[in-house]
Amino acid sequence: MEIVKITPRGYCHGVVNAINTITKIDQKSTKKPIYILGMVIHNKMVVESFREKGVITLHDPSKSRSELLDLIDEGTVVFTAHGVSPKVVQKAKDKGLDIIDTTCKDVIKSQTVVNDYLSQGYDIIYIGKKGHPESEASREISERVHLITDVEELQDVVIDNPLVALTNQTTMSIFDVYNIAEKAKDFYPNIVFIDEICNATRIRQEGIMKQDESIDHCFIVGDQMSNNSIKLAAVSKEKANIDSTLIERVSDIDIEKLKTYNKVSISSGASTPTQVTNEVIEFLSKFDREDPSTWDNRSKINSTNLFKKSTS
Repeated sequence: MEIVKITPRGYCHGVVNAINTITKIDQKSTKKPIYILGMVIHNKMVVESFREKGVITLHDPSKSRSELLDLIDEGTVVFTAHGVSPKVVQKAKDKGLDIIDTTCKDVIKSQTVVNDYLSQGYDIIYIGKKGHPESEASREISERVHLITDVEELQDVVIDNPLVALTNQTTMSIFDVYNIAEKAKDFYPNIVFIDEICNATRIRQEGIMKQDESIDHCFIVGDQMSNNSIKLAAVSKEKANIDSTLIERVSDIDIEKLKTYNKVSISSGASTPTQVTNEVIEFLSKFDREDPSTWDNRSKINSTNLFKKSTS
């Protein structure tokens, strides 16, 4: 099996900071219990590894960060890399909780842009995924932040204000964002567009776009909840015209389909542990459709070796 390892792949700086902070949390005199407000990153294996360290993750897609905070009465709360709104920060302070903030610096920059334009009297159209914590945090800043997901939802936005700006969640598809930005000009000719796609997301999507047409299939390693991973798979299909599959680990690979490919590519989302991606790379490198001994794709990754250093 010929494989192409697309670069860059794996953790972005925001994820590295969040994971390193929580990994070392038991080395500090931190008030117990320790809660993470939502999934620290959108990867279930990482969440499980922290649970085994005694760190409690509060995750419920039906609840906002503020509602999850209602479940904490004492101890320490960790804000994830996705960020929270100022209202959530104040609520945690009012509850007397210790706060550890791992918000990604790109998310902080995005929220700063939203606040700056609001202070200048603008209404903000915010392109993001509904239910995603980063979008939730920006939307909660003000009633003048209007969340949309796609072009069709532009017509549902009602803004009686000549000052309109458009920005976005940092992990959206660069192609979706620019498509919506162009269409928004039909509704608001003087709209100001502030591109806030983070560099980690942008260069990963650009890497996917550069795939050679000889590639039969693209594997994206990432959690099903990871928006940047989902977008990588979509970019491969829709822009590079190479079919793709989002897999969480090596055991998700369909062996029968794999037998039909001669050349595959592999990338991973910004919240995917290196060990998980490397296990997929190793398996694909050794796979031989004629040799059943190479077909065993059971994963050997667990919470004890998830963060083990590897060179693949």
